[in-house]
Amino acid sequence: MAQAEGTPDVPSMGRRQFMNLLTFGTVTGVALGALYPVVNYFIPPSSGGSGGGVTAKDALGNDIIVSEFLANHNSGERTLAQGLKGDPTYVVIEGEQTLAEYGLNAVCTHLGCVVPWNGSENKFICPCHGSQYDNTGKVVRGPAPLSLALVHANVSDDKLVFTQWEETDFRTGEKPWWV
Repeated sequence: MAQAEGTPDVPSMGRRQFMNLLTFGTVTGVALGALYPVVNYFIPPSSGGSGGGVTAKDALGNDIIVSEFLANHNSGERTLAQGLKGDPTYVVIEGEQTLAEYGLNAVCTHLGCVVPWNGSENKFICPCHGSQYDNTGKVVRGPAPLSLALVHANVSDDKLVFTQWEETDFRTGEKPWWV
């Protein structure tokens, strides 16, 4: 026995559409809420904004103030700082009270170990597999296939700022491999 459409037991089509819309909206909201962190995980964070560079940080995470830095370091030193993308980067002190116009990414091009500066031998020597780089970061002994990456080291408002090096590598005369 079929019921008539006007009876109270049968919901109207307007109610049915409303319930379908409400159910669809709820399921969609929950699904998007669950997917947002997953999608956000795969989107890398921006580093430094619109290409203006990254202020170098010391071991404690403080900005490097160039006047204070030069007062506490000697000519010829290479000191680690936090550089582009958070990579360890050497600040090169060339002469009395002057910084080099470049910094050196301290990550070995062989397997990614941090390469320490050996002041007594005037070169970088990788502790993992023995790769050696001269005082400008040019590879002189393998197994590392490439020289250390360069960054520009500029002073802005007495703070050290690292920017991407895109010009020809002055050590090899070739296009930079890290760009």
